[in-house]
Amino acid sequence: MEKADNTKELELNFPAKWQYKIIMQKEHDAKKIIKEVLKDRNFEIKKSQNSSKGNFTSHSLETTVNSNEDRKALYGALKQHKNIKFVL
Repeated sequence: MEKADNTKELELNFPAKWQYKIIMQKEHDAKKIIKEVLKDRNFEIKKSQNSSKGNFTSHSLETTVNSNEDRKALYGALKQHKNIKFVL
């Protein structure tokens, strides 16, 4: 049996569609926040579900990334936004 190599870089053909899972408090406008972060970039956002106590919502965000660096930069920008709790 071969051991999986977890150190390999993800191989994608760019440009590529990429999805992020965004979790934030329910009172925030997800579309407005994503537009602030992504600026003029096209995206689709769909609400996924509420937390068990109803305080948080999760959203699926899909956008086109142009390179691995672009994908990572978007992740970082989303993660740094003050109203976004988690990015997966």
